[in-house]
Amino acid sequence: MTIAVLVFAACTGSNGIDREPGKVQKEAALKASEAAFAATTTATRKAAAFAAQTSAARKSAPKVKHNTGESPEYAKQCGWPVKCPAPLPGSILPSRRIVAYYGNPLSKKMGALGEFPKDDMLRRLKVEVARWQKADPATPVQPALHLIAVVAQGAPGNDGKYRMVMPDKIINQVYGWAKEAGAVMFIDIQSGHDDIRSLLPRFEWILKNPDVHLGIDPEFNLIKSGKKPGTKIGTYDAADINYVSGYLKGLVKKYNLPPKVFAVHRFTRNGVTNSKNIVLRPEVQIVMHMDGWGAPWLKRNSYKEYVVAEPVQYTGFKLFYHNDTKKGDPLLTPHEVLKLDPKPLYIQYQ
Repeated sequence: MTIAVLVFAACTGSNGIDREPGKVQKEAALKASEAAFAATTTATRKAAAFAAQTSAARKSAPKVKHNTGESPEYAKQCGWPVKCPAPLPGSILPSRRIVAYYGNPLSKKMGALGEFPKDDMLRRLKVEVARWQKADPATPVQPALHLIAVVAQGAPGNDGKYRMVMPDKIINQVYGWAKEAGAVMFIDIQSGHDDIRSLLPRFEWILKNPDVHLGIDPEFNLIKSGKKPGTKIGTYDAADINYVSGYLKGLVKKYNLPPKVFAVHRFTRNGVTNSKNIVLRPEVQIVMHMDGWGAPWLKRNSYKEYVVAEPVQYTGFKLFYHNDTKKGDPLLTPHEVLKLDPKPLYIQYQ
């Protein structure tokens, strides 16, 4: 603004001698100067007002608060969503969410599957399925029965393996219940001191069915430590998991089956080692399943630390009717679990 005034004051005539501008020239110069000042001032004020409004809007906009395990930013930093093979025809995941009852019909203490009489158990499962369907209408719910077909034992038994294989009769009984309920079935293996490579082929007769899937439990794989089940938490390495998924792939190819869902339970850092080396195959859909119990904050933290932080493919979340609530904490609702990121696609009730 000052420069504009000085320019007009320094104008010279054609003879090079300074002269006083006429009245008309002075008025014109003054008006031009005032117009320039007004334009500059208006623009500056508008810019300042806009900046103030934007700043105020930013300050007033509420920040989204996430509980542990719910942050999409953290999930993205960890590598979610995972780049994995495109789902083959007949795949359950990710287009559907599995809601399962877990346990063994010979025990009321191992989970909901055996805690209640069959008809009552199936009715309760149906209620849970409806709750999940209501919570996320966009994702169809697939009911499931998750049978512990090999149960870890505190005693070595005749073969010294610290595990009990369920009779085929029991397995077929639960398979019949699953069919009655329109559910799929999971065979779950707690290997004790047995090798998964020896145990798994024993279940080809049931796994060759298109609606039968698999779960393995690192907690009860104790060959390396030599400890009794229940006295120490066991582990599986990526090499073990790759063996199992390779075996399942072979069954899919051999019997022309849709992809198998393969759930791996986990609630400790060492429960699964070298997870980055786990191989993904189109024929097998791997679920890393958060298996820990406790208060809601602890379960969310375990999900973040042991499932979100080490991406594999899909995620699961277990809810314990008794252990999660025994200290007065509420059982997490479907809406609360669905706030987790990534959202679990396998839900198990024990």
